[in-house]
Amino acid sequence: METYSFLRELADSWALLVMFSVFIGIGLWAFRPGSRAIHEDTANIPFRHDARPAPERDQPAAVKEARNT
Repeated sequence: METYSFLRELADSWALLVMFSVFIGIGLWAFRPGSRAIHEDTANIPFRHDARPAPERDQPAAVKEARNT
């Protein structure tokens, strides 16, 4: 059997099955019951400083200039 024919047969059957299994595994891992807190924490990163804005040293120069005018 030629190398190309063997690799083609492997890709058509087993590689497709492996890739599909990995896809399903990643989906199940992402939606597992224990990951809800981690996903909520990650989703709320942009809102962490709503109650107390970041200090001025962390802000760009354009924002500092706009406040001074």
